[in-house]
Amino acid sequence: MSRGLHLDVYLLAFDTAAQRLQDRPRAGFLLRAAALAELAHRGALGEDTAGRVKVVSGAATGDPVLDALIADVGTAPRTWKAWIRRGRDDTLEAAEERLAALGAVTVVDRDPYGPVAPRRPVTVQDPREALDLQARVAELVRGNAPVAAAPFADAALAALAAHGHLRLVLTRQDRRRHAERIHALTHRLAAPAPGLARAVNGLNLTMIAAQGGMGGGG
Repeated sequence: MSRGLHLDVYLLAFDTAAQRLQDRPRAGFLLRAAALAELAHRGALGEDTAGRVKVVSGAATGDPVLDALIADVGTAPRTWKAWIRRGRDDTLEAAEERLAALGAVTVVDRDPYGPVAPRRPVTVQDPREALDLQARVAELVRGNAPVAAAPFADAALAALAAHGHLRLVLTRQDRRRHAERIHALTHRLAAPAPGLARAVNGLNLTMIAAQGGMGGGG
């Protein structure tokens, strides 16, 4: 997927009927995890013997969201889980700006003289793009196609949707019924970084702990 995992996750988490993210705090965690996975898959990030994330290549990616994350990771040794939690709101807003620059969404600026709004209204330019992505990822989990044959990006998106409890994509029943398949898809993340796969597997618990309990989990 040419946009990168982090930007596709935004569309995956976008409720086209409500014209907003299914759960904005949850989306922040998912985008951060997706950006880390994108960089690990590209070979820009790896992990040391203690399982902490390290910069393998600091070369510019051409994506300001990813470049900012590489710069962050270079500041201190932390685990994948810690980097998923850290800076997630900034990554979410930066991803919205990137999608707007690419013409995929329209972001309405806040009125500096108006009431304080909890979020900036965002409109997806082509709702079918988000809906098609959600359907494709759901089919990967529910279907019978070999997991090993799925593109890394699709496997990562499916793992994030499942462990991030994106009910737009997968119901609770889906997650239970296809638990073994979800495990296999999540394991695909272990190829570039074993610790990343473990962090994604525990993503929902990480979100609950960081937020002190959060809704929207379905």
